[in-house]
Amino acid sequence: MMKQVIIVRSDIGMSGGKAAAQVGHASLGAYKKAKRMFPEKVAKWERAGEKKVVVRGTLEEMLDFKRWADGEGIPSYMVSDAGLTQLEPGTVTALALGPEEDKKLEPTGRLKLL
Repeated sequence: MMKQVIIVRSDIGMSGGKAAAQVGHASLGAYKKAKRMFPEKVAKWERAGEKKVVVRGTLEEMLDFKRWADGEGIPSYMVSDAGLTQLEPGTVTALALGPEEDKKLEPTGRLKLL
């Protein structure tokens, strides 16, 4: 099975709508990157229904997972807010990992669902 994991910060006071938009940005960014890097994995994920899991994490956890993903060759995309509404410009809000095989993304399982 394939999935994409999106980590969103829950410690910076984003509204539900803002968080949803940031998750969307992260998911789409990682998808585009993965499609260039691993088109066969993306096709497999698409055929399987494009499973996504959204979890919450801290900035430190997101940075750790970004480094880990880069080291493992897992496509990822980190979102920094433009600062036009609720947050300061450059605030890191979300990180998407994958799509990738479920087993390879197991380390994210320690994070709580949003």
